[in-house]
Amino acid sequence: MNSKIKQLKELENVLPFLAYQRINDEIILVVSSDKLLFSLNLLKRHIGYHYQLLTCVSGVDFLDKNYRFSVVYDLLSLTYNSRLRIKVFVNEITSVPSSVEVFINANWWEREVWDLYGVYFDKHPDLRRILTDYGFEGHPMRKDFPLSGYVEVRYSETKKRIVVEPLELTQEFRSFSFQTPW
Repeated sequence: MNSKIKQLKELENVLPFLAYQRINDEIILVVSSDKLLFSLNLLKRHIGYHYQLLTCVSGVDFLDKNYRFSVVYDLLSLTYNSRLRIKVFVNEITSVPSSVEVFINANWWEREVWDLYGVYFDKHPDLRRILTDYGFEGHPMRKDFPLSGYVEVRYSETKKRIVVEPLELTQEFRSFSFQTPW
């Protein structure tokens, strides 16, 4: 029996995941947001798994879906030379519990996901912007964020300083879809 299939059968008995997916030699588990911390703790501390390294936390925007955002946790077990991916799907108003208590390095990645996508992490110790300015409006990696942004930042020769002004578009906004012929 393949070791990944065996591992998946064992995970079914201990983890409360909603769905799974196998791509090549990698297992992806979908977990509800209220079971996330339990799952991460179990995978980190269980003698049979030892996923003690969190290698990445990333966000994905699925515009026009009921659960618009996905937060993806990539785990690595050096003991068993194995990788595992945990996914949590949330909408715009549902928060994800912060995993900083389990993996300290999740701090900056969760701040990045919040800054770029607007996914709120409940009980995060320092949830503030990390890649954009503190006065920045919106979340630039959302698919509905305008490509030009909301404001224009430029240097004014007359005022001899940087000026932030609302963006004025001279052309009417056009909406494109895949069915629209060019």
